[in-house]
Amino acid sequence: MLGTIVRFVVSALVLLFVGLIVPGFYIAGFWTAIFAAIVIAAIGWVVERLFGRRVSPYGRGIVGFVVGAVVIFLSQAIVPGMHVTVLGALLASLVIGIVDLFVPTTMRSRP
Repeated sequence: MLGTIVRFVVSALVLLFVGLIVPGFYIAGFWTAIFAAIVIAAIGWVVERLFGRRVSPYGRGIVGFVVGAVVIFLSQAIVPGMHVTVLGALLASLVIGIVDLFVPTTMRSRP
């Protein structure tokens, strides 16, 4: 339980960082980022259940990158205080992927 909370807090901090450096990506504040992290994780979970791990935002490669951008873009419809352009979603997906290499926000031990 504590590990899950820590992952959402780290994800929220990453989203706040992305909001500072990526044009076209705006997060209103920390609580908005927490809610966005939960929504992004939920949408990612649904995508993974429907299409499998290879076609999920957590998958590696171009497919994971594009699906991650789509998930980020779609999440703005649910999260008030989050505004993302298409270019902002693509750049955010790229930056989140790079940050995730150094500060993993999901468990990678699953196949």
